[in-house]
Amino acid sequence: MSKITVPIGPQHPLLKEPLSFLVSLEGEKVTGSVLRLGYVHRGIEKLAEQRTYIQNIYLIERICGICSHIHSTTYCQSVEALLKLEVPKRGLYIRMLLCELERIHSHLLWLGVLAKNIGLNTLFMYAWRDREIVLNIMEEISGGRVSHSVNVIGGVQVNLNESHLSLLQQNLQELNKRVKEILRSIENDRSFQARTQKIGYLSLEDIKRYCVVGPVARASGLDIDIRRDAPYAAYDELNFEVPVMTEGDVWARSILRIHETLQAIRLCVQIINNLPDGPVSITAPRRVPAGEVASRAEAPRGEVFYYVRSDGSQNPARLKIRTPTLTTLITLPGQLKNMQLADVSTIIAGVDLCIACGDR
Repeated sequence: MSKITVPIGPQHPLLKEPLSFLVSLEGEKVTGSVLRLGYVHRGIEKLAEQRTYIQNIYLIERICGICSHIHSTTYCQSVEALLKLEVPKRGLYIRMLLCELERIHSHLLWLGVLAKNIGLNTLFMYAWRDREIVLNIMEEISGGRVSHSVNVIGGVQVNLNESHLSLLQQNLQELNKRVKEILRSIENDRSFQARTQKIGYLSLEDIKRYCVVGPVARASGLDIDIRRDAPYAAYDELNFEVPVMTEGDVWARSILRIHETLQAIRLCVQIINNLPDGPVSITAPRRVPAGEVASRAEAPRGEVFYYVRSDGSQNPARLKIRTPTLTTLITLPGQLKNMQLADVSTIIAGVDLCIACGDR
């Protein structure tokens, strides 16, 4: 049987961001693949050393469009720890609200992309229709549908009024109903099951070997979530569950993300029902004392890690970022091997790639 190599990317209908695969085939069977990154590398960590701590908030939001708020949250937590600032409780609650809305947005966007790659256009349209509810809420709160510029060092720069809270209550109730309908649809859709079950399998040993985090890891049985296991902001005051599955395939990742979406809606409802009174931020000095600190948070794709070192000036001496995407990306050649060419699109979409945060 003849062997051929099929290039996928860097520009391809399958990919929403630049990435390159060289897929080796024998007939329709994948025998190997080579991954190449670097198409959107921007040198953000080095750029951050040339900007002040305040300017870096808006630079860091550009690491990932979908997860812009969680990146600025993790960064601000680092600087606040160096400054020994205590952020007002209301500010922390608004931070958490945007984090969970962002998680809902990310998971619904991902589900639509996966459905489109499989060829299930109806599911794609339902997922992206419901995603608009979240985008509209975030636009009403922050003025931005994707980049929000809500965080400042010492808290947040937006507040919630009664009209915001009323809008949230109504829309979250409707969104909860719609997400449950999507879950029922997927659980009973034989086409979706046929295209995702036993596809892109990762064992728990693979997850640990590659240091994979987030929904992909939890779908293979790794029960870790930073919000619960190392609480930040005020997550220790909220009640939520961490969904975990053991199948380790694209099917498990799909079901798990929908359950995470429902939990995120539950968290949003708790946040607005228990929103504390008081200020949303405190004033922070421009100069940060010398020292170093690490900060972690649970992004939609998994743990985000920030290391910040200060030399006492207005600019950080070093900023190091660990995003959840890169370790997931390097599992793809193993997932693709011995699969059919028709399953390549499902596997690539199934891990929820974000090339921008992987490259930086």
